[in-house]
Amino acid sequence: TPSLGPHALYTVSDESLGWISDYAEKENLLIHFHLAETQQENKDCVKRYGKRPVQLLDDIGFLGENLVCAHCIWLTREEMRILAGNNVKVSHNPTSNLKLASGKLNYSEMKANNLLISLGTDGSASNNNLDLFEEMKFACLGQKMLAGDPTVLPARQALKMSTVNGAKALNINAGEISEGKLADLILIDLRRPELTPLHNLTSLLVYSAGGSCVDTMICDGNILMEDGKVEGEAEILSKVQEVAKDLISR
Repeated sequence: TPSLGPHALYTVSDESLGWISDYAEKENLLIHFHLAETQQENKDCVKRYGKRPVQLLDDIGFLGENLVCAHCIWLTREEMRILAGNNVKVSHNPTSNLKLASGKLNYSEMKANNLLISLGTDGSASNNNLDLFEEMKFACLGQKMLAGDPTVLPARQALKMSTVNGAKALNINAGEISEGKLADLILIDLRRPELTPLHNLTSLLVYSAGGSCVDTMICDGNILMEDGKVEGEAEILSKVQEVAKDLISR
């Protein structure tokens, strides 16, 4: 299913964003967007348009239930209320935020405003391994540290953010194992040392597991990976090495 991906306010004009919003509504498409990732982004927006990003986007009619915004770190409470009022979805990218020292997501305030928060990785330039298990762990640990409260963002909520909430944000009929849902599944090898002893599975998945614990991946009933192997993986890795060497030599 295609979606539209204008990067951010500082790389796409407000006129273009207005056109994208209209086109997305006409064709019933999702929009992915980077919002309020840095303080500088907000400052530049005020300097250029005389208002902060959320207010500008609201004024041009860009905010809506088909919009998924990555980061959303530097938001005021009122801006969170505006996003929630427009049913905008938030994609939290804790590893990227930490690596770039972008800032902290106010999870508790967002939750209080009933914003739908899912988990994302951002790109490999600011994350590296794109492991959603790591995102769950970093999301939990980061919020606990920032709040000074070990009960903030419990493991079960992080798991929900990476499954049920992610599916809702992307309008995919999945995210949980139940009748009528798509067969989008992963099978975890519970014999792994990091999952032993097996006591609280949710806690283990969030705090102990990694992508290497996934044995099989199924997408809409189609097996994409089995026994930890993806068809054509060796050829893909070999090609990546070739391309990397070519880039480095230039």
